[in-house]
Amino acid sequence: MTDTHVTDPHRPLDADERALVDRIAERREDLVVLACELVALDTTSRAVPDQPARDEAALQRLLADRLRAHGAEIDLWEPSPDEVADHPLTPPGGIDFDGRPQLAARLRGSGGGRSLLLNGHIDVVPARREDGWEHDPFDPQVVDGQIIGRGACDMKGGIAAMVIAAEALAETGGLRGDLVVCTNTDEESTGVGGLACARHGVSADYAIVTEPSSLEVWPVCRGSVYCTVTVEGRAGHAEEEHPHWTEGGAVNAIEKARFLLDGVDRLRREWRSRRGLHHSLADPPDVLATRFVADGGWHVTIPGRAELELAVLIVPAQADPDGWTKGVQREVEDHLRAWCRTDSWLAEHPPAFRWHTEVNPAETPVDAPVVQTLLGANRALGLPERLGALGSWYDGATYALEADTPAIMFGPRAIERAHTVGEAVPIDDLVHVAQSIAVAAWRLCR
Repeated sequence: MTDTHVTDPHRPLDADERALVDRIAERREDLVVLACELVALDTTSRAVPDQPARDEAALQRLLADRLRAHGAEIDLWEPSPDEVADHPLTPPGGIDFDGRPQLAARLRGSGGGRSLLLNGHIDVVPARREDGWEHDPFDPQVVDGQIIGRGACDMKGGIAAMVIAAEALAETGGLRGDLVVCTNTDEESTGVGGLACARHGVSADYAIVTEPSSLEVWPVCRGSVYCTVTVEGRAGHAEEEHPHWTEGGAVNAIEKARFLLDGVDRLRREWRSRRGLHHSLADPPDVLATRFVADGGWHVTIPGRAELELAVLIVPAQADPDGWTKGVQREVEDHLRAWCRTDSWLAEHPPAFRWHTEVNPAETPVDAPVVQTLLGANRALGLPERLGALGSWYDGATYALEADTPAIMFGPRAIERAHTVGEAVPIDDLVHVAQSIAVAAWRLCR
């Protein structure tokens, strides 16, 4: 056997690959049916750790039965809370997986080839008809070449595409490396589902996560960490003139919070001008306020306390050696504390910082075989041969950090349709995703 699939990932389709692509095209209706079956199962992500499961187990069994029928070895399990304990992704107090199994289906190759993980999360964000949907969001509709329903875009359509690709590859045979199809829970809420899979031993030489990327190959994602900042003031009557605070006068916590936000703006500008933080694909690093609460207890009372939520979004170059964000947390705090010391009140009453909700950035090198092979598959199929990056985080970052599995994101249009009323995904895109993944797997794993 020649090794052209390794040395030339950008070559045209050969006869075997054309047959594989045609096989998937013939299964277009099967793909639509599967995607609709997945959307119809309510797997709304939990808002709190102890919220009961919904249809997660039914969905995982559906996929397990399909893949088992194609020769896959099935691992369907509910992780122990201990498997994700003491990790930045895990909520304080821990979390269980009762009724929320994870699925890893392994299609074994003949031996000696590279392995590939296809991954997707099955949970979706909440949706109700009264939010403005024209139909029950869990009653999928096929209209004008699109599937409409909660999770159609993010990311049950992508899951359907990767499952169809895996089935077509299993029917074709000929792979030396293993193909692993893994679907996990709890991406939208915490990220502990992918963490549980990685710690369970789910890994491969490379991973493709079929999140929506508009058929572009995204090898980079930003990380983030959130901070609750408490700014103290001194309450007082709003309709009275007050002396300077050093003479006992009131101090409006809103005004002091506004001063702190000036420091946030300065840090953002500094980061965006720092040459070492420029990335050719990813959005620039950012720090911004996402929530503000101030209450004096009465509408004519100057508020004595304000609370802000800051979102800190970082590129891979800002991550600690272990992949996390403690260094960035120190930098943000040090910058804002120094800024606040230029205000006489805040110098004596410095803000308090509480960090939480941390996810790691990740980057797979552009010259990695999985990136170049998928770009080559797109070229051969007439699809976009473009690189991009995710502005937020996804499960691929967990596999990269926890399972030493370089990951990329590749899926249908369009991420801006995710989480919206009327969420939809083009059927043509799902066919294209399945075809390109199948060709890439054929070239990587033979």
